[in-house]
Amino acid sequence: MVSRFAPAPRLSRRALLAAPLGLTACPSPTRPVADEVPLWFTYGGKNREVLESLVGRYNESHGRVRVRAVFQGDYFEGLAKLRIALAARAAPALSHVVGEVIPYLTEAGVLEPLDGYPSLRGLDIVPELGQSGTWTGGAERPPVALPFNRSTPIAYLNGALFSRAGLSAPTTWDELRATAQRLTETKASRVVRYGFGCPIDWWFWVALVAQAGGELVESGGRVSLGGDAGVRALELWQTMTRRDRSMKPPPGRDYNAWEQTNQDFLAGRVAMIWTSTAFLKYLEENAAFPVVAAPLPGQVRKAVPTGGTHWILLKDAPARAKRAAAEFLAFMYAERQAIEWATRTGYIPVTTSAIRALEQRGHYDQHPNDRVTIDQLEVAMPWPWSPRLFRIQREIVQPLLERAVLGNESARSVLERARALAAREG
Repeated sequence: MVSRFAPAPRLSRRALLAAPLGLTACPSPTRPVADEVPLWFTYGGKNREVLESLVGRYNESHGRVRVRAVFQGDYFEGLAKLRIALAARAAPALSHVVGEVIPYLTEAGVLEPLDGYPSLRGLDIVPELGQSGTWTGGAERPPVALPFNRSTPIAYLNGALFSRAGLSAPTTWDELRATAQRLTETKASRVVRYGFGCPIDWWFWVALVAQAGGELVESGGRVSLGGDAGVRALELWQTMTRRDRSMKPPPGRDYNAWEQTNQDFLAGRVAMIWTSTAFLKYLEENAAFPVVAAPLPGQVRKAVPTGGTHWILLKDAPARAKRAAAEFLAFMYAERQAIEWATRTGYIPVTTSAIRALEQRGHYDQHPNDRVTIDQLEVAMPWPWSPRLFRIQREIVQPLLERAVLGNESARSVLERARALAAREG
């Protein structure tokens, strides 16, 4: 995922997601020279360091073309800048974007189909992480996205606390509540350690909806937000936060909440958290206790959404720059780079050859937490192909989830209002 980043242009998310991708009154953009390919990326810290090192390796070995990595802020800041560039017809040849916006960008007609580039044909992409498995019907659509930093939600346990209490990772919602209550510690009626922590975020709520047997969008295209399953998912958070007092009330919004959840876990203020597989290496390297990764529990079924970003080529970029960008992507999917990206960051390897090579080297025997991230793909669920779902997520559902957990409104009334607003958006 991402950390804190540099400021972005002041563009509201509603303006970003609602405005058409048309021309604006801007000066004529300057095209990049043929042998330089701008690559826009959206994260910092260790992930930025690893990407820039791989770009440097490519540039050293490919004298004809130079890839220039340009930092654009977090996912949403980067998307805002990309929209501005698209409107000005000054978009880079290569970028990566959060997966939820791919249907929106496809409908806008700004993505380059990838099947015309020989270097990108026949890549051994892990099906659950590529376009075919990420979206319902993805295989039937022209290929426009290739997986890059891909992840799923996962549980992280404080191994010392779990061992001392004689507990194992919960496998059902009932076990989750019971385990969190056992590991919650109070002193003088004040909670000094919570058993469970999780950002109140759309991604984790979607995991709960799927586990309860629900679907965000029904087969006819109606946005149901899981129906009763969506209500039960939200009620679980409400119960653990208010009644059980075993789930730490989440501070902050968006990635602030993610970062705070990680810090609470590392500081021992929370015994078990849900966050992204992307934080695996960070948590392992910074914890003063054994970190144990575990799959998320199930209810009606086990299920997790995938997350992270995909590479895209922008249709309006110069043809030579797009061809050069495709050659760079082929380099990134070669076994050496695919393995290095995954093992140095914690993201899931995106090619079957990389996973097979790691298995043959005994990597997963030495790093069992990494094995959990691979095994959980067996229950990865595809997203609906819905160009408007991203707006519904950001503008409607996310704020209401926070209000329901941190306020007093019922889960059912919150989601009824969300469905009504989503229908109006349609």
